[in-house]
Amino acid sequence: MVDLAVLPGFVAVILLFLIPPGPDMAYVIAAGLEAGRRSAVHAILGIGTGMSVYATAVVIGVGRAAHSYPMLLDAVKLLGAAYLLWLAYVTIRGAHRSTGDVRGASATRPYLRGVIVSLTNPKLLLFFLPVLPQFTGNALNTEMQLAMLGAINVMTEVLLYGTIGVTAGTFQSRFRSSRRAGAALNYMAGAVYLGLAGVVVAEVLAG
Repeated sequence: MVDLAVLPGFVAVILLFLIPPGPDMAYVIAAGLEAGRRSAVHAILGIGTGMSVYATAVVIGVGRAAHSYPMLLDAVKLLGAAYLLWLAYVTIRGAHRSTGDVRGASATRPYLRGVIVSLTNPKLLLFFLPVLPQFTGNALNTEMQLAMLGAINVMTEVLLYGTIGVTAGTFQSRFRSSRRAGAALNYMAGAVYLGLAGVVVAEVLAG
């Protein structure tokens, strides 16, 4: 019912899309730097949840309707930039706190933040809309084929960005005992949020 022959080419396209840094990758890295490997894992699971929403929207046709209103997508981008700015503020404000406080943070926070960051990144939707239909191949059930492709996309990003985030979290774990190093990592995480917010705003202004 599905065509598996398209998967090698599809995975190659996914990797080309995922390798350049974007809000999702930046958030997972920042989460790892701020609170360690566990936080990075919860963050990427949140990102994966948001991606799943967009993939489902494309499969059922909602995504195409949203794509017809570019101003709506710009509004979503600006909302995402505002959220990244808020994360930058919160992270930098808390940079003076000890790493022990960070370790006690709830696992729910990075997950929910990941969902929000993902859902306010409509580039995912813009990727899913034109790309997924190109890989239907000889599938007898188009909806099932699109669902399979969407699931593979989500799993690929979760594995790739999750690995990057956990690697970043290793630095936080290594320097956890140093208050100064912990603060520096928090400042780095805040800088990542701030930089990505600026990139998103610049993209919207550039049209």
